[in-house]
Amino acid sequence: MTGLIIAALVTALVVYLLARGYKPQPVLLLGGLLLLLLTASLDLNPLLPENKSTQFKYFDIFQIFTNIMSSRLAGLGLTLMAIAGFSRYMEHVGASRALFAIFERPLKAIKSPYLLLVISFLVTQILVIFIPSHAGLGMLLMVTMYPILIRSGISPLSALAVIGCCQFIDHGPGSGNVIMAAKTADIEPAVYFVQYQLPITIPIIIAVAITHFFIQRWWDKREGFVFDPTTIDVVKEEGNKIPLSYALLPVIPLILIIGFSPLLHPYIKLEVTTAMIISTVIALLFEYVRLRDAKAVMNSFMLFFEGMGKQFVLVVSLIVSGEFFANGLLKSGAVDTLISSAQDAGFGIAAMIIVMSAILALAAFLMGSGNAAFFSFAALTPKIATFLKVDVITLILPMQIMTSFGRTVSPITAAIVAIAGIANVSPFQIVKRTAIPMAVAAIVNLAMTFWFLYS
Repeated sequence: MTGLIIAALVTALVVYLLARGYKPQPVLLLGGLLLLLLTASLDLNPLLPENKSTQFKYFDIFQIFTNIMSSRLAGLGLTLMAIAGFSRYMEHVGASRALFAIFERPLKAIKSPYLLLVISFLVTQILVIFIPSHAGLGMLLMVTMYPILIRSGISPLSALAVIGCCQFIDHGPGSGNVIMAAKTADIEPAVYFVQYQLPITIPIIIAVAITHFFIQRWWDKREGFVFDPTTIDVVKEEGNKIPLSYALLPVIPLILIIGFSPLLHPYIKLEVTTAMIISTVIALLFEYVRLRDAKAVMNSFMLFFEGMGKQFVLVVSLIVSGEFFANGLLKSGAVDTLISSAQDAGFGIAAMIIVMSAILALAAFLMGSGNAAFFSFAALTPKIATFLKVDVITLILPMQIMTSFGRTVSPITAAIVAIAGIANVSPFQIVKRTAIPMAVAAIVNLAMTFWFLYS
């Protein structure tokens, strides 16, 4: 209980400072530092395993930060920076304008921009099966889909809301949370996805798509958005200088990633970062053919690193800070206490599903990470399922689905921060537009769960 009280007080401080306009990175670092310092001082839990400890618990606080930095810079951080570098180069060569020029005529056939928004959302739900990374897919969509949407009459914030929801559900056999849930339930990930997850997630996706249509239109009217058609004229004017073949460049990463995914080509493995580098080199070749100026083309490659550096400053630093804060929440024992309290309250299966799902969504919101939250809880579900005398899948499925809803409305989620940084808006402006669609998703998730449970 002590850990829960400490976590509540520190979280309240973090929320207060963020609301006052403090930079999120130092605020989250302060929150994590306080949580870990109090955890160590009160001997609530060991901060690190014995074989990874510095042998001095107060140094372990900073070792945790070092471990997070090492892990994220070499993994997700590098991926996001590579995507940002590619995005910066696409902006430089005008590839997005060329892509829009290709799609301009068929897009004009869709009279309602909000219908186009719904179609775009449904496309993202197919892509996420091949690219099971919220931040990674979000960044790719900012290069390909975002320019098309805003030049088709959709407000930037409506487009960002849909892109921010690109992985509002962790589904597909390649998702880390799906693999973890399937392993916990002792079934194959593909079976979990097709037989158990899809019957629930398909109605959720349809409900969220419909909600986006109405809620984004409502927000645009409320905020007085008026599309300026002269924007398209300017783009067309500039686009005449860019070869239409450049429209291929922004989609090359998608072609590579999907084409060499385990679902289509199991023998060749291609990481997202590698795909970004290959795509940038191809873009450099296109530029050389167009300009015939080797020096200018070689010098332009520095823009790739410029984009990477900006992404590190704005996004990767926030991811590391958020994970440090999440570690503080976990090490303090607050999360375990919440679960134990729900279990000890003697709830039935329906009440336990609601409570556990709500706790997971809250944890994902505070941590800005669905994986961190779900991986922390998943191992406990077999014990709780045994206590309730139900199958593990009955309990873990709605929890796993609900987790990503909390992440999608968190202003410190990597994907939300990344796309906000590119669009130069506040993450809070995006999550206020994802909040109602995620509330609808949560209601449909529970409704479908109870339908299958009691039918």
